[in-house]
Amino acid sequence: MEEIETPDLSVVIVSWNTRELLERCLRSLIADANNSGISIETIVIDNASTDGSIAAIEHSFPAIVLDALKENLGFAAATNRGIRRALGGDILVLNPDTEVLPGALSTMLRALHSMPHVGMVGALLLNPDGSLQSSGYRFPGLTQSFLDFFPLHPRLVGSKINGRVSPGNGMSPYAVDHPLGACMLVRRAVIERVGMLDEQYFMYSEEIDWCRRIVAGGWTVLIAPNAPIIHYGGQSTSQASQAMSLQLHRSRARYFRRYHSEAFLHSIELMARTAAWWSEVRVPGLSEGANVGRTEVLCSASRIYREARGDNA
Repeated sequence: MEEIETPDLSVVIVSWNTRELLERCLRSLIADANNSGISIETIVIDNASTDGSIAAIEHSFPAIVLDALKENLGFAAATNRGIRRALGGDILVLNPDTEVLPGALSTMLRALHSMPHVGMVGALLLNPDGSLQSSGYRFPGLTQSFLDFFPLHPRLVGSKINGRVSPGNGMSPYAVDHPLGACMLVRRAVIERVGMLDEQYFMYSEEIDWCRRIVAGGWTVLIAPNAPIIHYGGQSTSQASQAMSLQLHRSRARYFRRYHSEAFLHSIELMARTAAWWSEVRVPGLSEGANVGRTEVLCSASRIYREARGDNA
């Protein structure tokens, strides 16, 4: 029997109707791996795309492992399918709306293996214009939730008060509670210890829950600030924005009920209810239609958090 060579790195990409971005992501990933001398196995899990993604991958990237699903399983379940197929000792979960810049893969791998207690590494995320995105975060609490419901000022939203972690000197890796789920490099040993993503999260908060378990298991989560990756952001979720807003709150409710008290959930419910009232009396700068849509989402969010208080799943 022919022995299968183990790659240095397995890359799992979950895609839904992001064909052009996915092709760009794959080209950048392959180029950086080749230039860095890293052997990679790339696994694309397609969540029932209808934009020609399957045909494009089969035509342009025949060496890639492709799992074309007949229905959209959500991010967590699809990612887990990829992890189960992965052969590498390290696994990179990567969004299709990313572009890997030169040297990012090797830098992240060095950071992951710099110390035995490092369990996960995220990249430095950049906007398409080269400006910094928030890459590292503290676990969400009441303050972050308040600023989500009441975005008082952009500086507050992007600040430490809202759980954003400063990139430090821009060179040395720094510890965070969790990175953005767009790019997560994980040791296989960590996954074997804490498990894979919780598939009860269809989308959103699954990476926060995962990191919560990783940190509780004694590992450190780092951001490698000299591993740059462009993140175009929200390209799948923007295709159904109102539905995704409600999905965000369902996922948050699951996360909060798992790691916080009923009183905490009650506070979030009150915030959502108050934000709905404020939106109903018109948020300055929003059109009438936008206010109505926001009010409907916030009213539904309030019900989601109220129902979560009675659900101990």
